[in-house]
Amino acid sequence: MSPSPGEFRWPVRVYWEDTDAGGIVFYANYLKFFERSRTEWLRTLGVEQQRLRDSTGGMFVVAETSIRYLRPARLDDELIVTARLLEMGYASLIIGQQALLKSEQPPRADSADRPGREGLPAAGSDPSGASVVHEAASAGATLLCEGRIRIGWVDARSMRPARLPEAIVSRLRTPT
Repeated sequence: MSPSPGEFRWPVRVYWEDTDAGGIVFYANYLKFFERSRTEWLRTLGVEQQRLRDSTGGMFVVAETSIRYLRPARLDDELIVTARLLEMGYASLIIGQQALLKSEQPPRADSADRPGREGLPAAGSDPSGASVVHEAASAGATLLCEGRIRIGWVDARSMRPARLPEAIVSRLRTPT
C-alpha cells in the first residue's frame, strides 16, 4: 500500500505481550500501536511532547476514538502503523490511522483455515461499498485495523482545553 500524502509509517512487531491466549493481538493493543505511531510522527515534525509540555505547560490527550477491526494480527507479525492528519481545529487534531500487515511475509501453512487471512473473502467495506481490505491487499499490504483519533490540547495543570500552540500549527501546515 503506498503512503497517502503526509502519511507517516511506523514499523511494529507483534510480541507475546501484545496477544491474548489465542495468539491474536488483544483489541486494545491497537490503540497502543496507534499511540506509538502518532508520537513518532510528531517527533519527526520536531514536536517532542515532554519538551513541549515543559515549555508551554500544555499537552495532548486523547479525546475520542473510533476503531474498526477488520482482520487479526498474530504473534510475530510485522505491521506498519500509519498516522496522517485529517483535520486541525483550534484545540484538537483528528488523526487517521491504520495497522497494516506487511506483505513480504510468507503465508503461514495454517492461514487457509484461519479467519481473516489471505485467501478468504475480504471483510469490511467503505461507504461506497468497495472492499477496503481488498484494496489494501492489492496495493501490497493487508489492512487489519483503522481508526480516527481526536487528540486535544489541554493546559497540563487544569486539564482544560486550550488553543494549540502556534509552533505546532505551523509545523502541521508545512508540507513534509
